[in-house]
Amino acid sequence: MGLLLGICGGSGSGKSTLAEGVVSRLGPTQASLLAFDTYYRDHGHLTPKQRAEVNYDHPDSLDIDLFTTHLDKLRAGHDIDAPVYDFATHTRPGTTVRVKATNTVVVEGILLLAFDDIAERLSIRVFRDCPEHLRFTRRVERDIAQRGRTEESVTRQFQATVKPMHDLFVQPSAGKADVVIAGDGDLSDHIDTVVDLLPPSHPA
Repeated sequence: MGLLLGICGGSGSGKSTLAEGVVSRLGPTQASLLAFDTYYRDHGHLTPKQRAEVNYDHPDSLDIDLFTTHLDKLRAGHDIDAPVYDFATHTRPGTTVRVKATNTVVVEGILLLAFDDIAERLSIRVFRDCPEHLRFTRRVERDIAQRGRTEESVTRQFQATVKPMHDLFVQPSAGKADVVIAGDGDLSDHIDTVVDLLPPSHPA
């Protein structure tokens, strides 16, 4: 049975960077990565204006049924085909990415621990805690560079949905974590901390 290592944290907290670092440290034959962000529901049936009005920071925006099904398969040792999500259009183009059922599957996502059905499936739960001003700065930089957004639109969304949903769902979920790690500081040290959480009997 595979080990599911969950890394949760707010948008811009550095959870994805930490997760990628852990996978890199363990190596591709021992670890794989699954991002909860690719499980946003397809909004291709909506107009672009309607898509822009969807609250993507609320738990209802994610396909929890498909995600938990995939977690169960990975834990049982079966590879899965994770959906691909286009953040620029808020749609699923229909393509998938194969995720291997390695000894350790690192699962990362903003709302990962907000769902009891997900949290209880994770063998180890890590929360990446980060000050709001740093999360906001990183969010602006990422969305402008990678998602074709303007600073004004990112700021507006952060104030309207990102911050309120973080305060309501994300930050409280830190209480379900086995360990809380700062969202700044030395990344290599943080990777060491997470890798050290793996049980001695588990291949790393």
